[in-house]
Amino acid sequence: MINITDTAQEHFSKLLSSQEEGTGIRVFVVNPGTPHAECGVSYCPNDAVEKDDIKLEFGLFDAYVDEESVPYLEEAEIDFQTDDMGGQLTLRAPNAKARKVADDAPAIDRIRYIIEAEINPQLASHGGQVALAEFTEEGTAVLQFGGGCQGCGMADVTLKDGIEKTLVEKVPEVKGVKDVTEHQLGENPYY
Repeated sequence: MINITDTAQEHFSKLLSSQEEGTGIRVFVVNPGTPHAECGVSYCPNDAVEKDDIKLEFGLFDAYVDEESVPYLEEAEIDFQTDDMGGQLTLRAPNAKARKVADDAPAIDRIRYIIEAEINPQLASHGGQVALAEFTEEGTAVLQFGGGCQGCGMADVTLKDGIEKTLVEKVPEVKGVKDVTEHQLGENPYY
Protein backbone atom coordinates (compact mmCIF):
# COMPACT_ATOMS: atom_id res chain seq x y z
CA MET A 1 0.00 0.00 0.00
CA ILE A 2 2.59 2.61 1.07
CA ASN A 3 6.21 2.46 0.03
CA ILE A 4 8.56 4.08 2.54
CA THR A 5 12.00 4.36 0.98
CA ASP A 6 15.09 3.24 2.89
CA THR A 7 16.20 6.84 3.45
CA ALA A 8 12.77 7.76 4.82
CA GLN A 9 12.81 4.71 7.10
CA GLU A 10 16.19 5.79 8.46
CA HIS A 11 14.86 9.32 8.99
CA PHE A 12 11.77 8.05 10.86
CA SER A 13 13.91 5.70 12.97
CA LYS A 14 16.07 8.63 14.09
CA LEU A 15 13.03 10.78 14.92
CA LEU A 16 11.31 7.95 16.78
CA SER A 17 14.40 7.16 18.87
CA SER A 18 13.65 10.23 20.99
CA GLN A 19 9.98 9.27 21.48
CA GLU A 20 8.31 6.95 23.95
CA GLU A 21 9.12 3.25 23.43
CA GLY A 22 6.82 1.65 20.83
CA THR A 23 5.81 4.91 19.17
CA GLY A 24 5.22 4.51 15.44
CA ILE A 25 4.04 6.81 12.72
CA ARG A 26 0.54 7.50 11.43
CA VAL A 27 0.00 8.17 7.72
CA PHE A 28 -3.35 9.74 6.93
CA VAL A 29 -5.44 11.68 4.43
CA VAL A 30 -7.60 14.62 5.51
CA ASN A 31 -10.66 15.17 3.25
CA PRO A 32 -9.89 12.02 1.21
CA GLY A 33 -11.43 11.76 -2.23
CA THR A 34 -11.95 15.52 -2.58
CA PRO A 35 -10.01 18.23 -4.38
CA HIS A 36 -8.98 19.48 -0.92
CA ALA A 37 -7.37 16.20 0.19
CA GLU A 38 -4.15 16.59 2.16
CA CYS A 39 -1.78 13.82 3.25
CA GLY A 40 0.14 13.83 6.46
CA VAL A 41 2.46 11.90 8.76
CA SER A 42 2.52 12.18 12.54
CA TYR A 43 3.80 10.34 15.58
CA CYS A 44 1.55 7.53 16.75
CA PRO A 45 2.13 6.45 20.37
CA ASN A 46 0.70 3.11 21.49
CA ASP A 47 -2.33 4.72 23.14
CA ALA A 48 -3.29 6.45 19.85
CA VAL A 49 -3.60 3.23 17.85
CA GLU A 50 -7.25 2.60 16.92
CA LYS A 51 -8.72 -0.91 16.69
CA ASP A 52 -9.56 -0.43 12.97
CA ASP A 53 -6.09 0.87 12.02
CA ILE A 54 -4.09 -1.02 9.45
CA LYS A 55 -0.63 -1.82 10.81
CA LEU A 56 2.34 -1.80 8.43
CA GLU A 57 5.61 -3.16 9.79
CA PHE A 58 8.88 -1.50 8.69
CA GLY A 59 11.64 -3.20 10.66
CA LEU A 60 12.50 -0.57 13.30
CA PHE A 61 9.02 0.98 13.52
CA ASP A 62 5.38 0.41 12.62
CA ALA A 63 3.18 2.66 10.51
CA TYR A 64 -0.56 2.94 11.08
CA VAL A 65 -3.24 3.97 8.60
CA ASP A 66 -6.85 4.64 9.52
CA GLU A 67 -9.37 2.54 7.62
CA GLU A 68 -10.87 5.52 5.75
CA SER A 69 -7.48 6.59 4.36
CA VAL A 70 -6.45 3.14 3.09
CA PRO A 71 -7.89 3.30 -0.46
CA TYR A 72 -6.57 6.83 -0.94
CA LEU A 73 -3.02 5.80 -0.01
CA GLU A 74 -2.74 3.09 -2.67
CA GLU A 75 0.55 3.60 -4.54
CA ALA A 76 1.67 6.23 -2.00
CA GLU A 77 5.36 6.77 -1.38
CA ILE A 78 7.25 8.53 1.39
CA ASP A 79 10.81 9.57 0.61
CA PHE A 80 13.52 11.56 2.36
CA GLN A 81 16.17 13.44 0.41
CA THR A 82 19.12 15.07 2.14
CA ASP A 83 20.27 18.52 1.09
CA ASP A 84 22.36 21.43 2.41
CA MET A 85 19.57 22.42 4.81
CA GLY A 86 19.28 18.92 6.28
CA GLY A 87 16.67 17.19 4.21
CA GLN A 88 13.14 17.08 2.93
CA LEU A 89 10.47 14.49 3.55
CA THR A 90 8.01 14.06 0.70
CA LEU A 91 4.77 12.13 0.66
CA ARG A 92 3.40 11.41 -2.80
CA ALA A 93 -0.12 9.98 -2.84
CA PRO A 94 -1.54 10.05 -6.38
CA ASN A 95 -4.90 8.65 -5.26
CA ALA A 96 -5.58 10.99 -2.32
CA LYS A 97 -7.96 13.25 -4.22
CA ALA A 98 -9.76 10.42 -6.02
CA ARG A 99 -10.03 6.76 -5.18
CA LYS A 100 -8.27 4.65 -7.77
CA VAL A 101 -10.63 2.83 -10.08
CA ALA A 102 -10.18 -0.52 -11.78
CA ASP A 103 -9.03 -0.71 -15.39
CA ASP A 104 -12.39 -2.23 -16.30
CA ALA A 105 -14.47 0.41 -14.47
CA PRO A 106 -16.98 2.37 -16.56
CA ALA A 107 -15.34 5.00 -18.79
CA ILE A 108 -16.99 7.88 -16.90
CA ASP A 109 -15.40 6.70 -13.62
CA ARG A 110 -11.96 6.35 -15.25
CA ILE A 111 -12.27 9.83 -16.78
CA ARG A 112 -13.18 11.38 -13.41
CA TYR A 113 -10.30 9.57 -11.74
CA ILE A 114 -7.74 10.81 -14.30
CA ILE A 115 -9.08 14.35 -14.01
CA GLU A 116 -8.78 14.33 -10.20
CA ALA A 117 -5.56 12.34 -9.87
CA GLU A 118 -3.53 13.69 -12.81
CA ILE A 119 -5.02 16.69 -14.57
CA ASN A 120 -6.34 18.84 -11.72
CA PRO A 121 -3.12 18.69 -9.67
CA GLN A 122 -1.32 20.19 -12.68
CA LEU A 123 -4.01 22.83 -13.22
CA ALA A 124 -3.99 23.68 -9.51
CA SER A 125 -0.48 25.09 -9.84
CA HIS A 126 -2.10 27.83 -11.96
CA GLY A 127 -5.14 28.19 -9.71
CA GLY A 128 -7.46 26.23 -11.97
CA GLN A 129 -9.41 23.03 -12.21
CA VAL A 130 -11.62 21.16 -14.63
CA ALA A 131 -14.66 18.93 -14.09
CA LEU A 132 -16.43 16.42 -16.27
CA ALA A 133 -19.87 17.80 -17.12
CA GLU A 134 -20.93 14.93 -19.40
CA PHE A 135 -19.59 11.95 -21.34
CA THR A 136 -21.56 11.56 -24.57
CA GLU A 137 -22.44 8.34 -26.39
CA GLU A 138 -20.16 9.52 -29.20
CA GLY A 139 -17.17 9.50 -26.84
CA THR A 140 -16.85 13.22 -26.17
CA ALA A 141 -15.79 14.28 -22.69
CA VAL A 142 -17.61 17.57 -22.06
CA LEU A 143 -15.57 19.65 -19.62
CA GLN A 144 -16.16 22.70 -17.44
CA PHE A 145 -13.14 24.80 -16.46
CA GLY A 146 -13.06 26.74 -13.21
CA GLY A 147 -10.80 28.84 -11.02
CA GLY A 148 -7.87 30.38 -12.87
CA CYS A 149 -8.71 28.37 -16.01
CA GLN A 150 -12.03 30.12 -16.50
CA GLY A 151 -11.22 33.06 -18.72
CA CYS A 152 -7.60 32.01 -19.31
CA GLY A 153 -6.26 32.69 -22.81
CA MET A 154 -4.43 29.35 -22.78
CA ALA A 155 -7.51 27.22 -22.00
CA ASP A 156 -7.77 25.97 -25.61
CA VAL A 157 -4.14 24.87 -25.62
CA THR A 158 -4.54 23.17 -22.25
CA LEU A 159 -7.70 21.48 -23.49
CA LYS A 160 -6.26 20.07 -26.72
CA ASP A 161 -2.57 19.55 -25.98
CA GLY A 162 -2.92 18.46 -22.37
CA ILE A 163 -6.31 17.22 -21.30
CA GLU A 164 -7.54 15.69 -24.57
CA LYS A 165 -4.21 13.99 -25.24
CA THR A 166 -4.17 12.49 -21.72
CA LEU A 167 -7.79 11.31 -21.73
CA VAL A 168 -7.64 9.80 -25.25
CA GLU A 169 -4.44 7.97 -24.35
CA LYS A 170 -5.65 6.61 -21.01
CA VAL A 171 -9.36 6.01 -21.71
CA PRO A 172 -9.79 4.50 -25.20
CA GLU A 173 -13.52 5.27 -25.20
CA VAL A 174 -12.73 9.00 -25.26
CA LYS A 175 -12.66 10.24 -28.86
CA GLY A 176 -12.33 13.93 -28.04
CA VAL A 177 -13.10 16.71 -25.57
CA LYS A 178 -15.33 19.77 -25.63
CA ASP A 179 -15.16 22.88 -23.46
CA VAL A 180 -18.54 24.30 -22.34
CA THR A 181 -17.08 26.94 -20.02
CA GLU A 182 -18.41 30.50 -20.28
CA HIS A 183 -14.91 31.99 -20.39
CA GLN A 184 -16.16 35.56 -20.78
CA LEU A 185 -17.49 35.31 -17.21
CA GLY A 186 -14.08 34.51 -15.74
CA GLU A 187 -11.80 36.92 -13.92
CA ASN A 188 -9.49 37.12 -16.95
CA PRO A 189 -11.85 36.77 -19.92
CA TYR A 190 -10.21 36.57 -23.30
CA TYR A 191 -13.32 37.03 -25.45
